[in-house]
Amino acid sequence: MLIALWAQDQKGLIGADGTLPWHLPNDLKFFKEQTINNTIIMGRKTFEGMGKRLLPQRTTIVLTSDPHYQANGALVMHDREEILAYVKQQEHPVFLTGGAGVFEAMIDDCDQLYRTVIDAEFNGDVYFPEIDWTQWKLDHVIDGIVDEKNRYPHQFEFYHRK
Repeated sequence: MLIALWAQDQKGLIGADGTLPWHLPNDLKFFKEQTINNTIIMGRKTFEGMGKRLLPQRTTIVLTSDPHYQANGALVMHDREEILAYVKQQEHPVFLTGGAGVFEAMIDDCDQLYRTVIDAEFNGDVYFPEIDWTQWKLDHVIDGIVDEKNRYPHQFEFYHRK
């Protein structure tokens, strides 16, 4: 099962200069809870934006068109077909975690979407690609915690393919 997992602001912004445009610990906690002991897939730019740092207790796949790219401790794959063959062999969910190019290339292959929507607008340069929402059904929504550490109202949305 392939699940796209991302956070966005009201206008679909997902990134700013290779990082997240907001600080929202509750969303980071949600990301960790979903992905722990599972596989995450990200593009090369996203991986490098994280300082090439591997997240603990996860298998990391870096998707890149560069045939010579190396990522210590991560699996490197080069195309959609290679990713889909890997996903098919897995017993546990595999999470597609960005960036925009990876989402655009593989959103049609996803079985589920886990989207955090932040009720605010930020400055940045990377937006989530267009989705044909007629292909998706909203299962449920969980309101996020707003407190001194999580200043922005947000919600976690869970979709499955119709």
